Amino acid sequence: MNVSFIGLGVMGYPMAGHLAKAGHDVTVYNRTTAKAETWTEEHKGSYATTPAKACAGADIVFVCVGNDNDLREVVCGNEGVLSGIKKGAVLVDHTTASADIAREIAGLALDQGVGFLDAPVSGGQAGAENGVLSVMVGGDEASFATASPVMDSYSKSIRLLGEAGSGQLAKMVNQICIGGLVQALSEAVHFAKRAGLDAEQVFDVIQHGAAGSWQMVNRHQTMINDEFDFGFAVDWMRKDFNIVLDEARKNGARLPVTAIVDQFYADVQEMGGGRLDTSSLLKRLEKGEK
Repeated sequence: MNVSFIGLGVMGYPMAGHLAKAGHDVTVYNRTTAKAETWTEEHKGSYATTPAKACAGADIVFVCVGNDNDLREVVCGNEGVLSGIKKGAVLVDHTTASADIAREIAGLALDQGVGFLDAPVSGGQAGAENGVLSVMVGGDEASFATASPVMDSYSKSIRLLGEAGSGQLAKMVNQICIGGLVQALSEAVHFAKRAGLDAEQVFDVIQHGAAGSWQMVNRHQTMINDEFDFGFAVDWMRKDFNIVLDEARKNGARLPVTAIVDQFYADVQEMGGGRLDTSSLLKRLEKGEK
């Protein structure tokens, strides 16, 4: 198919690459043109200088940017996606954003005869690079039927969960789970060290039992090694938690652990760790230790 990909960050760059490898004709756009040029050289696609030009003639337009404001700019701006996308196309947003903006863009797209799916992903940079992301989708069944086979190129799990906004709400559930798990894992690593245990041996055993999780399997060794300069940044997790907590205030959900972990991440930011992986919660516990 003719597809466009808007936003070539740590997630979008490899996702667009998988689309090209799957045989689709891909046109990309990125605010930094040099990155779009590099992607084009690597994957033999093409690039455009505005979102509108990038999506001209595309059957599906994928977007993966930073936040609500970025999304509104590239979709609704003067040279945004909605000023160039053709009637009958499908717009798929992979940004982790609010459910409110998903519903807003869905309405605007509908007015133009364009399908819309809010489809945030989970799996991090490694998942994007390896093409094994989990995709949580909100929108209509017809748009999903068109886009999901194309999204298969970088996904291991895709599920339509309800109307527009449902994908973003599901991603909030995902982030709530991650926050609690990472804090618990940080405390466990910290405790094991203070107790004089061989932490590597401990986690090699318990990761296969009831305490096991993706976070434990993929992060316990780097945490033990004091390695955090990679992965999903604390700054981005705080952005996501802000969306989660705002939504919880609206729907009445009580999220005491999430609120506390959000403040713990604020402490990590104050320590200068805003760009470190979310597992750097351990550094907060070990602050001042030699």
